[in-house]
Amino acid sequence: MTVILGITGGIGSGKSVVSHVLRTMDIPVYDCDSRAKTLNETDEIIRNGLIKLVGDDVYSQGWTLNREKLAEYLFASKEHTAQINSLIHPRVKADIMQWLLNQGGCQLVGIESAILFESGINKLVNDIINVSAPESVRLQRIVKRDYTDINKIKVRMRAQMNDEERIKRCKFIITNDNKHALIPQIIKITDFYLQGKNSFITFVDNL
Repeated sequence: MTVILGITGGIGSGKSVVSHVLRTMDIPVYDCDSRAKTLNETDEIIRNGLIKLVGDDVYSQGWTLNREKLAEYLFASKEHTAQINSLIHPRVKADIMQWLLNQGGCQLVGIESAILFESGINKLVNDIINVSAPESVRLQRIVKRDYTDINKIKVRMRAQMNDEERIKRCKFIITNDNKHALIPQIIKITDFYLQGKNSFITFVDNL
């Protein structure tokens, strides 16, 4: 039986760092963001839908997605966000299901997504971790990582569910504020499952 942990948190919170640590512990983690980027350029249904919504110039040089063009459309309004999400989320979910079928021998796996609740992917998991960090720390990380204009980052932050709301819906909280040690927090959570302290639930029962 496999327990599925959802891993979520706001942009710049450090979800990917948590996922990387889990992978070093031989716990597979599906990264929704990176897989969605791949599917945006390889999935014909998504491609045709984005061209219809955004225009032909959302792709350049064949299948290469113009991510800046897509972001401009996505964050322009809630209606645009809903349109894009209704196109991409079902395809990502289908990809997740295929991935899960290949993880049948694992006790514990993770699914990382910044929009775990908004996308409905939370319905595919047993328990959820929220990775938290102060907004000021998150902003510093993103500017350093992406060299992105701080105002654009704030727009993306406001488009996401706030940390307080996510925390209410999560079983575990990992504090990644550059002050609290990260790895002990992760190990405490994985031990909860891997040392038999929880009744395992197969992911099939959730679907």
